[in-house]
Amino acid sequence: MATSAIGPGFLTQTAVFTEQLLASFAFVILASIILDIGAQVNIWRIIAVSKMRGQEIANAVLPGLGFVVAFFIVLGGLAFNIGNVAGAGLGTNAMLGIDARIGAVATGIICIFIFLLKEANMAMDRIVRYLGAMMILLTAYVMFVSSPPYGEAALRTVLPLEVDFLAIVTIVGGTVGGYITFAGGHRLLEAGISGKENLRYVTNSAVSGIVVASIMRILLFLAVLGVVAGGVALSAENPTASAFQHAAGEIGFRMFGLVLWAASITSVIGAAYTSVSFLTTFHPVIEKYKSYLTVGFIVFSTGVFTFIGQPITLLILAGAFNGLILPLTLGSILLAAYNVKIVGDYKHPIWMTVFGALVVVLTAFLGVRTLIIMLPQLF
Repeated sequence: MATSAIGPGFLTQTAVFTEQLLASFAFVILASIILDIGAQVNIWRIIAVSKMRGQEIANAVLPGLGFVVAFFIVLGGLAFNIGNVAGAGLGTNAMLGIDARIGAVATGIICIFIFLLKEANMAMDRIVRYLGAMMILLTAYVMFVSSPPYGEAALRTVLPLEVDFLAIVTIVGGTVGGYITFAGGHRLLEAGISGKENLRYVTNSAVSGIVVASIMRILLFLAVLGVVAGGVALSAENPTASAFQHAAGEIGFRMFGLVLWAASITSVIGAAYTSVSFLTTFHPVIEKYKSYLTVGFIVFSTGVFTFIGQPITLLILAGAFNGLILPLTLGSILLAAYNVKIVGDYKHPIWMTVFGALVVVLTAFLGVRTLIIMLPQLF
């Protein structure tokens, strides 16, 4: 789950909002962590207790609702995948200096080959572990050399000069929106970690996933803050890469491009595979042609980005759109928490229900408001 969250959208969103809000973005991070935990703990616990997938739970709550949930999750996964393709284009641009659209098309072709060749996919998994570690170390290094105003960031965590609701809903959507949180819950289910006897483990895992992703976000926020606080204006075409370039020089810029591309290419494959998997439980024909659907998913995502362009806007919009899906999915889970046919004699804590309901209301309101603001920017 944490790996799914830390993708190109995660990196770009953090850099863009840090430049806009400066130290006050610390408050957005704190607010998003609280909302993330409220959403993820609720969803994972009900999946574990019911021993059912998200779309199956929704269908049990109301016949047909599972199809609606699956549709929006796949649609959100598509939005995220377009963002992932955009990230791949930005990565190749930073790494090799080629046009982002050309890099995106090349990445889409490579993704299809990797998906069809299972051995290559396994090799990619191993490589990305090292690249992921390199990304964290490089980010920590940039944070130290950029010398951010730590005291100011700490103060603005609780006393922000500005509260940006677009930033909050985008960050929440990019961490637990759409398919991401269900992918983690479903992984636990497939591993046999379910039932009331495993609730403590499930809850701890849910919180740990948020903590890991948040640590990376805090490191990146401080790294970028140190750069922009010194008066540097980030590149509108590739803001995160330009922050690393100003702090770590040309080598840091090229290395970041490599890491961003690696994170993007694995996210493209993961988002396509996971999104299509939400449809496979509804009809055996879908399961039979799953490989073709996944390839089509990648081709369509690449085509949309190539036609529209605007990678930064797409990456921000993807997170915002997935934040809008969260009220539907989490709302279904909260209704299921009190359905004895789904959870049996399990008693869901009242405070978790209240917390989850608050997340549903806030993300629904903020998500609609965000889309009204962001959609006109694409045209």
